Amino acid sequence: MKKIVFLTNDDGYQSKGLQSIRNRLIEENFRVITVAPDRNMSGTSHSLTFTRPLKIEKIEEDFYYIVDGTPADCVHLGLNVILQNQKPDLLVSGINTGPNIGNDVFYSGTVGAAREGTLFGIPSVAFSVGSSKNPNFEDVSKVAVKIVKALLIKNLPKGTFLNVNIPTIPAEKIKGFLLTKQGRGAYKEEIVKYLSPSKEEYYWIGGEEALLEECSPGTDYTAVKNGYVSITPIRLDLTDYEAIDILDKENFISEIVRL
Repeated sequence: MKKIVFLTNDDGYQSKGLQSIRNRLIEENFRVITVAPDRNMSGTSHSLTFTRPLKIEKIEEDFYYIVDGTPADCVHLGLNVILQNQKPDLLVSGINTGPNIGNDVFYSGTVGAAREGTLFGIPSVAFSVGSSKNPNFEDVSKVAVKIVKALLIKNLPKGTFLNVNIPTIPAEKIKGFLLTKQGRGAYKEEIVKYLSPSKEEYYWIGGEEALLEECSPGTDYTAVKNGYVSITPIRLDLTDYEAIDILDKENFISEIVRL
């Protein structure tokens, strides 16, 4: 029986990254259910749309749908409406047209979709390329499918998904695969100011490529910079358990009560 892969992204249903991995998964004999945003929804993180109704449109007979919402909306509606609670074997988000490393995981719609899948108890992975400059999605999708196959053999810990960043170099030049930790943000200008002809001010948020040389060993940044595929396990539980112990020893709650 064919394994079922739920595919989504945040760059929209027409993105080359989505098309490339979709075609590759179909070639590898997976049953691919594609539910993607009808436009670019980058930077929407894990947001769900509560302020208006959403529309699902079937654009191909081969299980291909678009939603006028966020990546998390696509996962939510895809699992509950299209699949009617039938769980796929794996959820794949991507391939994103730029990196999702370091602090990007808090903003990324690609990562948000994988997180949403994990909330539904589905093994999930987010794929991104290490640079948005002329990525070869054919090579990247080859690498991505290897990880997909491994995920269907090896189990992820409960409440954990993978954030994968693949260098934009020929597949044969990739040095290998590394399990990494999340790096820190290191962007240049994040806000660009524009003036309209009528002298009104506008601002564009979205920094340049990450400054990889500033990052620590063992991080996603460093792995990609050095030509490795970065595989970062991310947990749903964001609780800082060490901080609980520290604050408890410092009698933090008692201090609140005292004040």
